[in-house]
Amino acid sequence: MFPPAMKVSLYTTSGCHLCELALAQIQALQQQHDMTLTEVEIANSDTLLDRYGIRIPVITAEHCPNELAWPFSIDQLKSFLKLSPG
Repeated sequence: MFPPAMKVSLYTTSGCHLCELALAQIQALQQQHDMTLTEVEIANSDTLLDRYGIRIPVITAEHCPNELAWPFSIDQLKSFLKLSPG
């Protein structure tokens, strides 16, 4: 039996070019690691808009107590997600 896929969330909004860069980094990691991605549109929630409005893109993962806000490199993202360097 395989372990469950890591669950990662990307807090984003439509038209955010930095969010597109973050998404590309996550998609690159998905090719090497078992993870599921949920894109969370912050514009649909006043609470999320207040929390993330000027910080997006922001990454969260179910096994990480903290958040990773832009700017970040793919190596910083790997470290945050506790992924092997390979």
